[in-house]
Order: sequence, then C-alpha cells, then structure tokens
Amino acid sequence: MSNTPAWTSKKPTAVLVLADGTVIEGQGVGATGKVQAEVCFNTALTGYQEILTDPSYLGQIVTFTFPHIGNIGTNDDDIEDLTPAARHGAVGVIFKADITAPSNYRSRKDLDTWLKSRGIIGLSGIDTRALTAWIRENGAPNAVIAHDPNGEFDIESLKEEARAWGGLEGLDLAKVASSGQSSQWSQKPWVWNEDESDLATDEQKHHIVALDFGVKRNILRLFAGLDCKVTVMPATATAQDVLAQKPDGIFLSNGPGDPAATGEYAVPVIQNLIETDIPMFGICLGHQMLGLAVGGTTEKMHQGHHGANHPVKDHTTGKVEIVSMNHGFAVNAGSLPEGVEETHVSLFDGTNCGLRLVGKPVFSVQHHPEASPGPQDSHYLFRRFINMVREKKGEPALAERA
Repeated sequence: MSNTPAWTSKKPTAVLVLADGTVIEGQGVGATGKVQAEVCFNTALTGYQEILTDPSYLGQIVTFTFPHIGNIGTNDDDIEDLTPAARHGAVGVIFKADITAPSNYRSRKDLDTWLKSRGIIGLSGIDTRALTAWIRENGAPNAVIAHDPNGEFDIESLKEEARAWGGLEGLDLAKVASSGQSSQWSQKPWVWNEDESDLATDEQKHHIVALDFGVKRNILRLFAGLDCKVTVMPATATAQDVLAQKPDGIFLSNGPGDPAATGEYAVPVIQNLIETDIPMFGICLGHQMLGLAVGGTTEKMHQGHHGANHPVKDHTTGKVEIVSMNHGFAVNAGSLPEGVEETHVSLFDGTNCGLRLVGKPVFSVQHHPEASPGPQDSHYLFRRFINMVREKKGEPALAERA
C-alpha cells in the first residue's frame, strides 16, 4: 500500500501504523490522539452513525468501503449504544474522501464535530480499496491510528505500539460495553414523521430480561414494539438476579470482544438459565456465548463479517435473507454437540450463523436481525421468539411475518 496519495501535497496529519510496520498517511478528522485497535472494513452504503455507535465495534477501527461519508450529518437519534456518554463503539474510522458536508433535514451536527465529541480518531484521503484488499488477503490487522494537527509523529514508537498490542483474542470487552446497571426500556420502533414521545409502549404483555453485553437500542425497540416490558441487566448479572425478575423470556445481547473471554463468567449463567426452560434468544456475541454454553467452541475469523449485504440461509424455512453483519468471531459448527442444530449459515463462506436446542425454546443467530439494511428480512426472528413466550403462556401465536 502506498503512503500519502499522489494527488495531494498536504502534510499528513494522521497515520495508520499496522503491526507489520506498514505506515499509511492521510489527513486527520475527528478526535486527536492515538489508539491501538484492530482494523476491519465495512461494506454498508448507509448507516455510518449506527455503525460507529454499535458497541460490537469497541476495540476496532472501521474502514468504510463506500467513498463518500457524512452527507446526512449526525443527530441524537441514530445512535445504537445504550449509554452514549460512555462512548461505546468504534475507536477509529477511515474514509477515502474528505467528510461530505451534511445535507439532510434530520442533521443536527456535522460528522467531524460529532466524531470529536465521541472521541473517535479519523483518517481520510487514503486508498481504502487497497487497504480493504490487504485485509482480505492478510486478515484484520492490529494497528495504531494517530491524529496530530501538526503532523508530528514518532513512527518507530507507533510501530512498536502496534506490534505490542495483544489484539481482540482473549479480550473481554463486554463488561466495558455493558451499561453496568439494571434499567427499563419502553420506546417502540420509530415511525417516520411521528413525535418520539408517542412511541413509548402502553401494553406490556410479556416481560423480557435482556442481558446487556453491549446491546443495541433497536433490539430493545423491537421487543417493546411486540408489547414487551424490557428489563436490561448488566453483563455480570447472575442467574439468580435474572430469575428474580420473573421473566417470560431471556435475551442474550450482541457485544464486543472474545466470546471465550466473556464466557468465563457469562457461560455458567447461561447454562443455568437454559435448564429453567424459559425461552431464550441470542444475537451476535449472545449467539457465540450460547454456542459455548451448549458445549461448542468459537474461533477468530480471518477478516470477520462487517456489512449490510450478507446473504444468510435459514435452514428452518429454506429462505435466503440479506442481513447486517458485524462480528470477528464465529461458532465452529463442527463443534456443536448432538441435540444442537445449525439453523442459519452464511452463503459467503459457509460459517455458522444460527443454532437451536432440540426440545428446548432456545435459539440464536449470528447476524443482526434488528437492523434494516434496506430490507427487514430478519425481523421475523423477534416474532419467532415471542411466539415461544406466548406458547409457554398458553397464548395463540402471532403471524411470524407481520
């Protein structure tokens, strides 16, 4: 990969230094300073604010393959982390072009100002195609991203920091991303052109306890939209803590880091909760930890899946869905024991994207069914879960697809 692009004579004010010593120079945006993280790429065309505030990206630098970012600005609604004051989400970002000026009626702040407020360090003006190709060939690298308006960098020191960082394997970030305390959620999914105050749920027919390993807001909205009372509990909650809430269903959220590391404290809790026969549903990290809880293993992926155009097949229906993905670890399908069925699979690389326990109301998926990457192909999974709750309570099932 080349350093400063040939078309600019500007002094570099930001650098990305990979663990192998590669140095990529460009122009700094967003916050100043430096941070160690893993570099990934995201192929989504829209949703940059939701992506950068997804807690599953904690510890990562996101390279956007779409060249023009910033045209819709930012607002206070399109964020996904539950506790934005803690700034859980991506720690760095890489763009091909300069940030586009906002041109959208919902915009309240331009992207550069917003990045500064979130503490996200940015690099622009580089060949993101070359970086993406490098990641696809060599895997997601550990790196340091640094931004100094004066362009003063100790490159040798940054190289050493990049080499020294241990990476995401073995790293427990769920405790960091978790809200840390119990809370209630009542906001329903948004309806265009309706006041947010009108979106709080009135009916609360089912009580869902959501274990927060870095949960996204839209997951909670979809539960509320299905007439659920939602209690959010921290990642470190015990089985006794959960059962004391008398839940009708238990949700295992998405989140960052190595599932095996997080599983040291969460997996025994999940195992105990499975034995209660309370319906359980997991997404992303929650899926991986459920896989560990039933005796499977997880593995670090070469480059991970990050984007909004991923084809996944649901073996239970035979249908293919276009889904949103964001994960760097995966459940090893071959490690799943008897009594655990693979339900979904990636049509990109065949990796596991879902499982269910035979004879128990427990299932999970690797992708993000709450996201709407154009279609809403996977929203039915929430209704599938609620139907398990309704069946347990002796109530008639909902139509799986609204």
